[in-house]
Amino acid sequence: MKDSNIQQRLQKLKVFNLAMAGLHAIQALAIAWLSSDFALPVNASYLEFDPSSQGLVLMNTELFSLPLAWLIFAFLAISSIAHLAIATVYRQKYESNLVKGINKARWYEYSLSASIMMVAIAMLVGIYDIGSLIMVFALVAIMNLCGLIMEVHNQTTKKTNWISFNIGSLAGIVPWIVVGLYFWVSSSYGTGEIPTFVYWIYGSIFVFFNSFAINMILQYRKVGKWHDYIYGERTYIVLSLVAKSALAWQVYGGTLQP
Repeated sequence: MKDSNIQQRLQKLKVFNLAMAGLHAIQALAIAWLSSDFALPVNASYLEFDPSSQGLVLMNTELFSLPLAWLIFAFLAISSIAHLAIATVYRQKYESNLVKGINKARWYEYSLSASIMMVAIAMLVGIYDIGSLIMVFALVAIMNLCGLIMEVHNQTTKKTNWISFNIGSLAGIVPWIVVGLYFWVSSSYGTGEIPTFVYWIYGSIFVFFNSFAINMILQYRKVGKWHDYIYGERTYIVLSLVAKSALAWQVYGGTLQP
């Protein structure tokens, strides 16, 4: 039976989640309403035999154009729906899990929303190949699902086991390295320059993504206020709102204004 103090804090957390659902929803609708139809291509490459040279030639074709506003709307909307669900229909399970020191819903939501965020960043630096974009999405999803494994696994351990955290960190850093490589290629071999706002996006969102990992470390090491799992949960929620808002409005300011 939960004591009255925990009940009060969980009630406040419910209100907090409802507020977060509203803030994400408002931003998603604002992006959909205000944004231009700016779109980026999604391409596929393949080899084709050239009779004239009697060799294979690399071919590139555009599969479709993806409006950037759709990606921004998607990760904001997913977060809004997740916050609404855990404050209503999933609330009982959510709160019982928090008391145990786990939140499965968080990782499922991040595996979708954070992955879409990374795809948007990748496209802004010129990664248009559909295979590369799928791998960027998958690696970020795996990183977050490793967070889920971390919490599930450590329900049964006396001492924190960090193997899931380490594997997730390895998977999660790869897309950032690839994006950084595109920055380097563009500056070294390209004729144009990547807009300054994209560098700001890369730096700021990289810091926010790493802040989630730091929050988990502080939670499991029970440093200061992070000794309380619910404090760490609120920190995750705030970080999620700030990171998504920062990316959404930096992209809007850089490319989506009519």
